[in-house]
Amino acid sequence: MEKINARLLNWASILEESTREQALRTASMPFIHPHLALMPDAHLGKGATVGSVIPTQGAIVPAAVGVDIGCGMMAVRTQFTHGHLADRDLDVLHGQISRSVPLSAGGRNQRIRDTAAARIAELRAMPGAEQADAATPHWPQQLGSLGSGNHFIEVSLDEADRVWLFLHSGSRGVGNKLAQRHIAVAQRQCAARFIELPDRDLAYLVEGEPEFDAYIEALRWAQRFAFVNREEMMDRVVDQVGRFLAADVERQETVNCHHNYTEREHHFGRDVWLTRKGAISAREGQPGLIPGSMGTASYVVAGRGNPLALHSSPHGAGRNHSRNAARRLFSRADLDARMTGIAWGHSDAFLDEHPDAYKDIDVVMHDAADLVEVRHTLRQVVNVKGN
Repeated sequence: MEKINARLLNWASILEESTREQALRTASMPFIHPHLALMPDAHLGKGATVGSVIPTQGAIVPAAVGVDIGCGMMAVRTQFTHGHLADRDLDVLHGQISRSVPLSAGGRNQRIRDTAAARIAELRAMPGAEQADAATPHWPQQLGSLGSGNHFIEVSLDEADRVWLFLHSGSRGVGNKLAQRHIAVAQRQCAARFIELPDRDLAYLVEGEPEFDAYIEALRWAQRFAFVNREEMMDRVVDQVGRFLAADVERQETVNCHHNYTEREHHFGRDVWLTRKGAISAREGQPGLIPGSMGTASYVVAGRGNPLALHSSPHGAGRNHSRNAARRLFSRADLDARMTGIAWGHSDAFLDEHPDAYKDIDVVMHDAADLVEVRHTLRQVVNVKGN
């Protein structure tokens, strides 16, 4: 761990100067207590650094939470092993999953499934549903959809050749629209009060005011949407794996965790609003998930409860190159070679997800040694992504 200053602690051995400067700007905000923690996968974000843990008192920065509120991962360990998949055409399973779960930006269901109906009813009964309806009336059709970018569905094998189902997604279009609305409110409020900000995207809402309460309501609703969205997708993946192997799937272990979210937590003697922007909760013994990139390892972990890290750990590999830069730097032939032995989408659209567009996950995990303990190492055999 590197103490950059009294308000900024850093666990990243790979840290670009622009990322360090951005984190310093966020850490300088007067409501940070006690300090901002940079995770090993830290990289430049919008307003605040991706891979940062931001404790605030009396205020929240909506752009620090981000536009994919509640984004996170879910994994299920099954009773199957590599032997059950051997000599089977995994491209067939890739196709089954791709047809069962709507992929890509704007993807949505043509009909509401029975499993989704109960989850939609729960969300409709929650505070925040009116805001969701106003932001994106078709949100029920997006429940159980993946999205694009670095979101994925994978079938993986652990160190004992056991089959895991692993996915990554968030609150989809509705979470994005809710976030954008409240980010704009925060910016208007700070401008009206003539508050000088080191970055416009560090505009904040003040606790005790109605705008703050409205954001918390939307935030909690979107976080729940993201959580049950992953559950709905996993139900479909489990169903397709069961069909593919002609046997019911036994869920022997399940983990579902956010990595873009805010919760009320207690740290260093005070209650704070703790924003994890690209970080997971890692309390002592708490299970968590840290995925790598396409073609690399992912990890099932248990938290070490490091208080200086605000009981947090990294959420993935963290980007090395922007999406535009990755498309210029990497070739389809190289991506094909890196994905040898994995059933995937075989598309130029995934060049921006090339493994080298991300930090080395082994370095990230080495840096996280005092934050988490590795329980399982997963390697992909099927990778499903949206364009």
